[in-house]
Amino acid sequence: MSATKTLRALAADDWQAATTHAFTDALANGTLSQDKMAGYLQQDYLFVEGFVRLLASAVAHAPTLADAVPGAQFLGLICGSENTYFLRSFEALGVPQTGSSAPETVAFQMLMDDARRSGRYELMLAVLVVAEWTYLDWATPFEARADDLPFWLGQWITLHSGEGFAGVVGYLRGQLDAVWETLDETAQTDVTETFTRAVALERAFFDAAWIGFPVAR
Repeated sequence: MSATKTLRALAADDWQAATTHAFTDALANGTLSQDKMAGYLQQDYLFVEGFVRLLASAVAHAPTLADAVPGAQFLGLICGSENTYFLRSFEALGVPQTGSSAPETVAFQMLMDDARRSGRYELMLAVLVVAEWTYLDWATPFEARADDLPFWLGQWITLHSGEGFAGVVGYLRGQLDAVWETLDETAQTDVTETFTRAVALERAFFDAAWIGFPVAR
């Protein structure tokens, strides 16, 4: 079994909870209230700057140009089509771009910042793999429903499903699988702790989103 599959298995309970969540079920069914989606997007948009910095740092630490290029291409998508989605959604939902960070948001922001500041490629990858692979897992079963939903729901699904996004997740997983083989036991333990922490925080974020983040007006 690959390293990333082993890591996912170690976080199985939180992974299952995060990727089969009442929040994403309601999103895909079109029953999620606009206020809950607006609050969720406002909090999620607060991740973008930290995520871009983390991904850019991972690109800079990639072992070769061939290892870096797919990450750089994904960076362009985050800063392009995904950022545009956020801005269009905020306009359509009638809310500003940002509010105050919720505790669940702060916790994940800190994890991303810690991984970036570590200068360790494997820790950056651990966070990136969780952030993208959990979204691929929850969104993929709902891909066929996306066109029947308002764009602020449907496009969030299409941004995180399909062959292109699966390729991004495959690239990130492949990088972590490859680097894992070069790590000593202490470094592997650090990766495991970072990975499982990230999964727990993803679950906590969806739990808070389902309760409902306060919406900035």
